[in-house]
Amino acid sequence: MEWIATIVGPDDGTPSILQFCARAVILFLFGVLCIRIAGRRTFSSLSPLDIIVAIVVGSNISRAMTGKAPFVPSLAGTLLLVILHRFVAMATVRSNPLARFVKGRPAILVRDGMADRAAMLRYNISDEDLLEGLRMEQVRCLEDVELATMERGGKISVVPRDKR
Repeated sequence: MEWIATIVGPDDGTPSILQFCARAVILFLFGVLCIRIAGRRTFSSLSPLDIIVAIVVGSNISRAMTGKAPFVPSLAGTLLLVILHRFVAMATVRSNPLARFVKGRPAILVRDGMADRAAMLRYNISDEDLLEGLRMEQVRCLEDVELATMERGGKISVVPRDKR
Protein backbone atom coordinates (compact mmCIF):
# COMPACT_ATOMS: atom_id res chain seq x y z
CA MET A 1 0.00 0.00 0.00
CA GLU A 2 2.96 2.33 0.48
CA TRP A 3 3.58 2.39 -3.27
CA ILE A 4 0.05 3.78 -3.78
CA ALA A 5 0.70 6.50 -1.19
CA THR A 6 3.92 7.38 -3.01
CA ILE A 7 2.13 7.65 -6.36
CA VAL A 8 -1.03 9.51 -5.24
CA GLY A 9 0.45 11.49 -2.35
CA PRO A 10 -0.97 12.25 1.08
CA ASP A 11 -4.69 12.49 1.81
CA ASP A 12 -4.40 15.84 3.56
CA GLY A 13 -4.91 17.92 0.40
CA THR A 14 -1.19 18.51 -0.20
CA PRO A 15 -0.19 16.16 -3.03
CA SER A 16 2.34 17.46 -5.53
CA ILE A 17 1.37 18.39 -9.08
CA LEU A 18 2.58 15.02 -10.35
CA GLN A 19 0.63 13.22 -7.62
CA PHE A 20 -2.53 15.15 -8.55
CA CYS A 21 -1.92 14.12 -12.17
CA ALA A 22 -1.51 10.49 -11.07
CA ARG A 23 -4.77 10.78 -9.11
CA ALA A 24 -6.50 12.19 -12.20
CA VAL A 25 -5.36 9.28 -14.38
CA ILE A 26 -6.25 6.66 -11.76
CA LEU A 27 -9.65 8.25 -11.07
CA PHE A 28 -10.42 8.54 -14.79
CA LEU A 29 -9.74 4.83 -15.25
CA PHE A 30 -11.65 4.08 -12.04
CA GLY A 31 -14.63 6.13 -13.30
CA VAL A 32 -14.65 4.20 -16.57
CA LEU A 33 -14.52 0.95 -14.58
CA CYS A 34 -17.45 2.10 -12.43
CA ILE A 35 -19.51 2.96 -15.51
CA ARG A 36 -18.70 -0.42 -17.08
CA ILE A 37 -19.71 -2.23 -13.87
CA ALA A 38 -22.85 -0.17 -13.28
CA GLY A 39 -23.94 -0.42 -16.92
CA ARG A 40 -24.89 2.21 -19.47
CA ARG A 41 -28.38 2.60 -18.06
CA THR A 42 -27.04 4.12 -14.84
CA PHE A 43 -25.88 7.26 -16.56
CA SER A 44 -28.50 7.55 -19.29
CA SER A 45 -32.15 7.04 -18.33
CA LEU A 46 -31.83 7.93 -14.70
CA SER A 47 -34.10 6.37 -12.09
CA PRO A 48 -33.96 7.71 -8.53
CA LEU A 49 -31.49 4.97 -7.60
CA ASP A 50 -29.33 5.81 -10.62
CA ILE A 51 -29.31 9.50 -9.73
CA ILE A 52 -28.18 8.79 -6.17
CA VAL A 53 -25.42 6.48 -7.34
CA ALA A 54 -24.24 8.98 -9.98
CA ILE A 55 -24.10 11.81 -7.44
CA VAL A 56 -22.28 9.75 -4.82
CA VAL A 57 -19.78 8.34 -7.33
CA GLY A 58 -19.05 11.84 -8.63
CA SER A 59 -18.72 13.23 -5.12
CA ASN A 60 -16.44 10.42 -3.97
CA ILE A 61 -14.20 10.73 -7.01
CA SER A 62 -14.03 14.49 -6.51
CA ARG A 63 -13.08 14.17 -2.84
CA ALA A 64 -10.47 11.54 -3.66
CA MET A 65 -9.08 13.80 -6.40
CA THR A 66 -8.65 16.80 -4.13
CA GLY A 67 -7.32 14.81 -1.20
CA LYS A 68 -10.30 15.68 1.01
CA ALA A 69 -10.93 11.98 1.63
CA PRO A 70 -8.53 9.04 1.98
CA PHE A 71 -7.72 7.81 -1.54
CA VAL A 72 -7.89 4.01 -1.29
CA PRO A 73 -10.86 3.85 1.15
CA SER A 74 -12.77 6.28 -1.11
CA LEU A 75 -12.17 4.05 -4.11
CA ALA A 76 -13.14 0.94 -2.13
CA GLY A 77 -16.39 2.50 -0.87
CA THR A 78 -17.27 3.83 -4.31
CA LEU A 79 -16.61 0.49 -5.96
CA LEU A 80 -18.74 -1.27 -3.35
CA LEU A 81 -21.59 1.20 -4.02
CA VAL A 82 -21.39 0.63 -7.77
CA ILE A 83 -21.35 -3.15 -7.34
CA LEU A 84 -24.30 -2.95 -4.94
CA HIS A 85 -26.15 -0.81 -7.49
CA ARG A 86 -25.45 -3.41 -10.16
CA PHE A 87 -26.82 -6.21 -7.96
CA VAL A 88 -29.95 -4.20 -7.11
CA ALA A 89 -30.46 -3.44 -10.82
CA MET A 90 -30.13 -7.14 -11.65
CA ALA A 91 -32.51 -8.06 -8.81
CA THR A 92 -35.16 -5.61 -10.08
CA VAL A 93 -35.25 -7.55 -13.34
CA ARG A 94 -36.29 -10.65 -11.38
CA SER A 95 -38.51 -9.05 -8.73
CA ASN A 96 -41.47 -6.84 -9.66
CA PRO A 97 -42.08 -5.64 -6.07
CA LEU A 98 -38.43 -4.59 -5.75
CA ALA A 99 -38.58 -2.92 -9.18
CA ARG A 100 -41.68 -0.94 -8.17
CA PHE A 101 -39.98 0.13 -4.93
CA VAL A 102 -36.69 1.16 -6.57
CA LYS A 103 -37.91 2.44 -9.94
CA GLY A 104 -41.52 3.39 -9.27
CA ARG A 105 -44.44 2.79 -11.61
CA PRO A 106 -45.39 4.37 -14.90
CA ALA A 107 -48.44 6.65 -14.74
CA ILE A 108 -50.98 7.21 -17.48
CA LEU A 109 -51.39 10.95 -18.04
CA VAL A 110 -53.60 10.92 -21.16
CA ARG A 111 -55.99 8.27 -22.46
CA ASP A 112 -57.99 8.75 -25.67
CA GLY A 113 -57.32 12.48 -25.78
CA MET A 114 -58.38 13.11 -22.17
CA ALA A 115 -55.84 14.22 -19.56
CA ASP A 116 -55.91 12.50 -16.18
CA ARG A 117 -55.72 15.57 -13.90
CA ALA A 118 -55.30 13.46 -10.74
CA ALA A 119 -52.23 11.69 -12.19
CA MET A 120 -50.83 15.00 -13.42
CA LEU A 121 -51.25 16.50 -9.95
CA ARG A 122 -49.71 13.44 -8.27
CA TYR A 123 -46.59 13.71 -10.47
CA ASN A 124 -46.45 17.53 -10.51
CA ILE A 125 -47.07 17.75 -14.25
CA SER A 126 -48.59 21.05 -15.38
CA ASP A 127 -50.60 21.45 -18.57
CA GLU A 128 -47.57 23.16 -20.10
CA ASP A 129 -45.29 20.28 -19.06
CA LEU A 130 -47.66 17.78 -20.62
CA LEU A 131 -47.94 19.75 -23.86
CA GLU A 132 -44.15 20.06 -23.98
CA GLY A 133 -43.87 16.28 -23.60
CA LEU A 134 -46.35 15.80 -26.44
CA ARG A 135 -44.49 18.23 -28.70
CA MET A 136 -41.22 16.41 -27.96
CA GLU A 137 -42.93 13.32 -29.39
CA GLN A 138 -44.18 15.25 -32.46
CA VAL A 139 -47.80 15.39 -31.28
CA ARG A 140 -49.66 18.71 -31.52
CA CYS A 141 -52.52 18.40 -29.05
CA LEU A 142 -54.27 16.12 -26.53
CA GLU A 143 -56.90 15.08 -29.05
CA ASP A 144 -54.16 13.44 -31.15
CA VAL A 145 -53.08 11.18 -28.24
CA GLU A 146 -54.26 7.64 -27.68
CA LEU A 147 -52.01 7.18 -24.64
CA ALA A 148 -49.39 9.33 -22.88
CA THR A 149 -47.48 7.85 -19.98
CA MET A 150 -45.04 9.28 -17.45
CA GLU A 151 -42.43 6.54 -17.56
CA ARG A 152 -40.40 5.38 -14.57
CA GLY A 153 -37.38 7.33 -15.80
CA GLY A 154 -39.37 10.59 -15.84
CA LYS A 155 -39.88 10.82 -19.61
CA ILE A 156 -43.34 11.21 -21.12
CA SER A 157 -43.95 8.61 -23.82
CA VAL A 158 -46.76 9.08 -26.32
CA VAL A 159 -48.80 6.74 -28.49
CA PRO A 160 -50.55 8.89 -31.12
CA ARG A 161 -54.05 8.08 -32.31
CA ASP A 162 -54.45 6.37 -35.64
CA LYS A 163 -55.38 8.93 -38.29
CA ARG A 164 -57.85 6.92 -40.28
